[in-house]
Amino acid sequence: MSFRPTLPLHKKSSTAWIARQSRDPFVKARLSSPSSYRSRSAFKLIELNDKWGRFLSRPSVRSVVDLGAAPGGWSQVVAERLGWTLDAEDNPEDFGLREEAKGKLFALDLLPIVPILGVQTLQMDFLAPGSARVVRDALKSPKNPEGTADIVLSDMAANFCGSKIRDTQMSLDICYAVFDFAKDALTARRVDERGKVIGGGILLLKHFSHPSLQEFRKEYLEPNFHLVHYIKPESSRSDSAEGYWLCRGWLGRT
Repeated sequence: MSFRPTLPLHKKSSTAWIARQSRDPFVKARLSSPSSYRSRSAFKLIELNDKWGRFLSRPSVRSVVDLGAAPGGWSQVVAERLGWTLDAEDNPEDFGLREEAKGKLFALDLLPIVPILGVQTLQMDFLAPGSARVVRDALKSPKNPEGTADIVLSDMAANFCGSKIRDTQMSLDICYAVFDFAKDALTARRVDERGKVIGGGILLLKHFSHPSLQEFRKEYLEPNFHLVHYIKPESSRSDSAEGYWLCRGWLGRT
């Protein structure tokens, strides 16, 4: 995803970064985990899912889209929650996949992603016109004839430059872009013939705290979702302004 270029570190900042990494319990957990998660942020998604109703593994989840997914840490977590796990004791003719494996998971990024079990990768720009339609066509199945996404995830962040005005605008630009994609991709909340409310899609969106971002929440998220929660995971570094909006029940009004 083009929002996240990598810049060279100066010697002083590089030394500080290495020292911080060596003390970080989630970095240590990632390195020692049998799941071999590709990024520290995988533990943020695990925490968010476990503390907020295990939304990734609900029976109603048929389709998930991970935007700006490289290197794939979040996609690994989602694949596990959907049942895509490899067990050496399973029948090798089934490639070790559990029978309960379910749901489609698409990971989108401009960067290539090393294959992950249960994850279909699309090396594409989700900002391109019609990208949501491409994804919806790929998501179509007998259980999901409309090809909508039950969950859209975005852990994207810009490479900040130190200018508060510019950094805030870059974070806001990402939020607008993700919302524009999600509104054309998410499953809409509805009422069935018995009067029962059928959930509606979920958007999990990273952002960085600023009054402009709160205006975005009030103007775009709250009118279009049944519930919007602000969450600062324990696994998020205390000195970071990052937080997540967990938006439940896409109303399909836009």
